[in-house]
Amino acid sequence: MASTSDIRNGLCISFNNDIYTIVEFQHVKPGKGAAFVRTKLKSLTNGRVIDNTFPSGHKIDDVRIERRKFQFLYKDENGYHFMDNENYDQVELKEQMLDRPEFLKEGAELEILFHAEKDLPLTTEMAQNVVLEVTYAEPGVRGDTATNVTKLATLETGAEIKVPIFINTGDKLKIDTRTGEYLERVK
Repeated sequence: MASTSDIRNGLCISFNNDIYTIVEFQHVKPGKGAAFVRTKLKSLTNGRVIDNTFPSGHKIDDVRIERRKFQFLYKDENGYHFMDNENYDQVELKEQMLDRPEFLKEGAELEILFHAEKDLPLTTEMAQNVVLEVTYAEPGVRGDTATNVTKLATLETGAEIKVPIFINTGDKLKIDTRTGEYLERVK
């Protein structure tokens, strides 16, 4: 059991029969009335973000979360399969538990968050950037450089993203996994 004075970014709590992580918080002491803590909570099970206000001194149930490194093996009709890098155990996750599955490449490493007491996988966290190869891109039109012209490119994982007109098939691109945007071309 913790109280509102223990609230910090990244703390995982049990709230309304779900597990949330605190994304933002602010201690507020108004001139009149009792102090309170305004929070923004993100669900670890479905990814939904909610706002909640706790009165000062309110008891909250903190949850111990473990981060473990896993390697992506393959995807089939049952879900996505991962292997623990330390003991080679395998875990199968459904697509809704993944942030951006369209950027997962075989052999890629990511962290899976587990509920420590129940040993239950909650969600995954990918690296902020991934490098993927373009498997198909329309050829650029010569002279079409007056504005920021973009085109669709298909990546090796099957994902389609908007890229600048000078990107060709076979180029390796750095992609931001949080937004799904092109960052730069990698040599």
